[in-house]
Amino acid sequence: MRYLVRREHSRAELARKLSPHAASRGEVEALLDSLVAKKQLCDERYAEERARALSRKYGAAKIRHDLRAKGISDGIVEALSSEGEMERARAILERRYRAPAATREERAKRARFLQGRGFSGEVIVRLVLDRDEAA
Repeated sequence: MRYLVRREHSRAELARKLSPHAASRGEVEALLDSLVAKKQLCDERYAEERARALSRKYGAAKIRHDLRAKGISDGIVEALSSEGEMERARAILERRYRAPAATREERAKRARFLQGRGFSGEVIVRLVLDRDEAA
């Protein structure tokens, strides 16, 4: 219960943390099943919370990769929408770079920055071009 009080955990993450303390794998699975039945453990809730926390810094691709690494099923990961990705990318770019890009090298640097943060190519192209047209 101490792990769940601090923050949400995925089923796989909690199983990994509890397995050194249990006598058998069956005990861990029984405990996890009881937590799910009591609605104290929920992968969907964990995925939503994790995606919300990561969306301040990262794009949809990076968030999906992180959730899969935490043991969240592909169905739950794909159910999370990448809605508002353009606005998130714009906000991140404005926080990082105050002035609009003036040269091709600066635009390339910003595109690489956004790509590293997990934003799609379409969002990057549209955002970099939008910033150029505004300048």
